[in-house]
Amino acid sequence: MLNSPAEPLHLGGLVIEIHPVPGRKNIRITVERDARIVAAVPPAADYSTLENLIRTRLPWLYSKVRSRETDAEQRPRRRFVDGEGFYYLGRSYRLRTVDEASRPVSLVDGRFRLRRDVKDSAGDALVSWYVERGRQWLPRRAVPWAVCLEAPPADLLVRPLGYRWGSCSTGGALNIHWAVMQLPIALVDYVLVHELAHMHVPNHSPEFWRVVARALPAYESLRERLEEWGAGVWLPTPPDNDQAH
Repeated sequence: MLNSPAEPLHLGGLVIEIHPVPGRKNIRITVERDARIVAAVPPAADYSTLENLIRTRLPWLYSKVRSRETDAEQRPRRRFVDGEGFYYLGRSYRLRTVDEASRPVSLVDGRFRLRRDVKDSAGDALVSWYVERGRQWLPRRAVPWAVCLEAPPADLLVRPLGYRWGSCSTGGALNIHWAVMQLPIALVDYVLVHELAHMHVPNHSPEFWRVVARALPAYESLRERLEEWGAGVWLPTPPDNDQAH
């Protein structure tokens, strides 16, 4: 039986993080956007079963890890200089440094305004701005999707999640990455629906995707677009340390 924290599994030149999840009935293996391999497993799982499953998926894992590493190498490194573009809800806004402003970062007249005295901590200031906007906007955006999916009431928390867009906690709270606020609205909706669907089905089984399809029949094309956008959104360097898939 696996107890948390479990030792990583080394197999085929790969390191697989083991995360026992109470109540989980099957094994789910994902490659995060930072190329980490994570296995969410039932606490009663054993290493022999997990190792056999991973061996069958080694070709897929090698391909996915290479893809993630390439995405990371190509991720744009933005500078906090006048004219640099940062996304908000799918649209790029140019940055302007100003001497006086009531807030460290603001979006005014189609421009991000960065107060000059916080330029040394501009990344933190911009993250705080995205978090605040997300806390104001995302709960309202989630309401009609929750009604559509008949999801139970849940708190929505906006926070850093490493390279995951979102997660659904065992207590029923929705955790959404602040970086979601850079995505086009259609993709924000996909992330919200994805996590709300997990309130019915905790895994990515066919039943889960049927739940998603009830709200978003074109979810497959949205999922592909999200993969494309994922490589281009701005994240601080180094990325967040907090750990959807």
